[in-house]
Order: sequence, then C-alpha cells, then structure tokens
Amino acid sequence: MNINFRFVLTIASFAFATWLPSEITAEELKEAQVTQIIQDVRLLPSNASPRPATVNDNVRQGTAVQTGVQSRSELTFKDQTITRLGEKTIFSVGEGARTIELGSGQFLLYVPKHSGGAKVKMGAVTAAITGTTVLGNVNPNGATSFTVLEGSACIHLDSVGQSLLVHAGQKLTFDPIANRLEDPVDVDLNQELTSPLIKDFKRLPSAPLIEQEIQRQHGAVGGVRGNDELTRAARVAGASSIDTSTPEQFLRALNSLFVRSNARQVCDYVAAAVSARPDLADRIVVAALGVERVGRSDFKQPVGKQISCEDIDCIIRAAIAAHPSATREIVSAAVAAAPLLRDCIVAAANAVQPCQEANAFVEPRLINTINPANFVPPEVVSPEQPPSGL
Repeated sequence: MNINFRFVLTIASFAFATWLPSEITAEELKEAQVTQIIQDVRLLPSNASPRPATVNDNVRQGTAVQTGVQSRSELTFKDQTITRLGEKTIFSVGEGARTIELGSGQFLLYVPKHSGGAKVKMGAVTAAITGTTVLGNVNPNGATSFTVLEGSACIHLDSVGQSLLVHAGQKLTFDPIANRLEDPVDVDLNQELTSPLIKDFKRLPSAPLIEQEIQRQHGAVGGVRGNDELTRAARVAGASSIDTSTPEQFLRALNSLFVRSNARQVCDYVAAAVSARPDLADRIVVAALGVERVGRSDFKQPVGKQISCEDIDCIIRAAIAAHPSATREIVSAAVAAAPLLRDCIVAAANAVQPCQEANAFVEPRLINTINPANFVPPEVVSPEQPPSGL
C-alpha cells in the first residue's frame, strides 16, 4: 500500500518524568494497546512481515501501526492516554516518555488529568500538553493547525523563540511562509466534534469537560471589540472610523477615555483598543501606563513607582489577552516606559502567557520613559467636543 502521508508517534526520551504519577512505571508507558480499528489498519513489526491489526493487539517498541486510506485507529496506554490516528498514518513506539511526531495528517490526543504529559512535534511547531484533549493537523506543505477541545496547551516555534498558550475552544495555526504562530482564534467546538476522530469512535473520557466548554461558549457574552465609546471618541478626534484613524488620532481618542476612567475601566479600554488596533498594541499599553501615572499620582513616590503592581497586572493581562502574539512587543514597550516596574510587568506577562519566557524577550526599546518631571500628557479631546481646527 502506498502511504503518501506519514504520521510517526514515537515514545521517545523526554524530560516528562516529573509529570508521571507514582503508580505508572516507565515500563508501563512503553506499551500501547489497539482499542479500536476502522477499515485497513496494519501492524509492522521490525522483525516480521506486516499483518492486519486486531483489537487488543499490544504495540511495543519495534512495532509500528499503519492506517490506510479512509482508515483510522485508536491506541490506549496503561495510564489511559488515548491516541487516535487519521488515515494514511504510521505510529511507532520507542523509549522514554511520550513524544508525538506528526509529519503530515491528523491526530487526536487525550491525556488524563494528573497523568503523563506529552510533547507533540508537528514540523517546526512543538506543543506541550498535560491533562488536555487536542486535535492536530499538518498539511504536506507544512501548514499546521492545533485545536484545544478542553484544557490548554503551550505551542512553541523554537526557530524564532515564539510561544503561545492555546485555551479550550481555540485554534492556532502556523504558516511556514510567514514563519510565525498566528494568534489563537475561537472555534465552534460543536463543529469540531464532527471530526472523524471523534464521531467515528466511542465517547471520550473527557467528553463532559468538552461539553462544559461548549456550554461556556454558548453562554459567553459578546466581547468589547468595537466598543461604542471608543468608536465615538475616534470620530471626535477627527477620524471617520477606528480602522481609518491615524495612530495619533486613535491614541488621542483613547486618552480622552483613559483620563476619566477608573483602573478597571482603563483595563477594559486597553482590551478593546488592542483588539480594534492590534498594530498599536505596544503604544496603547504605554498610553495606559502614562495616564495612570499623570492622572492619578501625587508624584511623591519615586519615579516609576506611581502605579501599583495590581494596576500594571490588569493592563498587561488585558493587552496580551487581546493580542497574544504581540507579547514580546507589549512587554518590551512597557518595560522601556516604566523600567522600575519591570518585575511587575514581567510577572503579569508570565501569568497571562505561562508558555512565554517573558524575562528572555524583554529587550527594552528606546521609548520616552514616563517620568513625572518630563512627561507631557498627550492631547486629550473631550468626547463631547470636536477637535480644534475642524
């Protein structure tokens, strides 16, 4: 049989030992059992001829599982980790803790809570997961998609040092031409459940958790993207819309909202602004920090200490959540603007993006440091009055 797409799942040596429960030994993790077969599935022992697979076959080191056209298979480890393979795939077992290598094709992986973790290698992209149910797909051209059905996963692009956290109900894609992970986007989990790797198999142990996520999606209130007040302020600043506003117009409009808002409202406006103008994410954060200082400080504290870590945390979290792939730029801009608050900024970034190594990518750029002695507040327009000159 001609196999055009290859999916290699190797139990390779990787430092996941700390994740393994005490009752699961290393030897038990070196063997999987075939628990479901759909059409053409074969075992490929290294020292024997290929043969059709049967339910309850054990798959040990030196034996691979191969699926044919329109064929699928499920394998279960002794810790109840489940791997489902799409058509035209090859699965093999090696040494150590679980590492999944997907060259091309589709897989589903369910890792029970408090059980062994898994490292999923999909070409240039690597995912680290624990206690999660995920779907993955790699096209022959290297384009990759990764969807979290429940739990979360850290996705890494080692070539550029980029890492993103993907939550339940989100899909992340990798474009090999752009060589960058795109921001995770929300997906309809009900639609994801139509995947053959779900509907053609028995009910997943994590099905109740996935259903909870579906209920959360349906009950979620609409976000703040396109906030009416932000749109109105942009028009007062001289722009016909948020999208067509110049950076100066947009930031002037945003500051008109910041200066009359409390700390919680500032965070909400940061989230709305970054969602509406992701190209200005770093400048939006700097503006929020500046308004917080100038508008609410008596300047009796040391320079750089006029805003609390709690407020910093709220602003940084809101900005990164709205534009995760700009985490590096957001953190660098914030640290450059408020260097004495670096620890608070980095801690906030790590909290909202635990996959990122925030300390590693903070390389402050030359930005006018917010200093009460030399800070000139940006021009602020009243939402009720048109800008001068109109």
